[in-house]
Amino acid sequence: MNLSDWNEKMNVLREQPRHVQLLNPEEIASFCKELHTRKDCYFDLLSCITGIDNAQENTMEIVYQLYSIPFNQSITIDIKINRTHLAAPSVTSIWRSADWMEREIFDMFGIEFIGHPDLRKILTPNDWEGYPLRKDYRPQEKYHGLTTSAVKR
Repeated sequence: MNLSDWNEKMNVLREQPRHVQLLNPEEIASFCKELHTRKDCYFDLLSCITGIDNAQENTMEIVYQLYSIPFNQSITIDIKINRTHLAAPSVTSIWRSADWMEREIFDMFGIEFIGHPDLRKILTPNDWEGYPLRKDYRPQEKYHGLTTSAVKR
């Protein structure tokens, strides 16, 4: 990405509400690093990462909420990824707090975070089938021989 592209995206910091939708999901880590290291904005806190299933569009979305404590500014960044390639770069090298948030999205939506230091399930057992927050999720009827509560009686 060239400097004019960065400057165009950084102009969002002057707008309210501050929201950026990146068209190329591969840019998320480099864009976040820029926001974290620039002295004129310094987004030092990753408040939240959220996954969204857009089943009708055949995409998934990852939403990043950042906050700059010194400048009292917040920004929301989202990326859309195609359901055929559920992967995005990890931001754990920028904010360690991304560790568990990315693991939760991996566990609930099946989105892989490339470069994550310890990407494994965090909320469901290792042998759980499916991703519970996806719209196409069908609960298991049995788990280790026990009927799950999701089964209609």
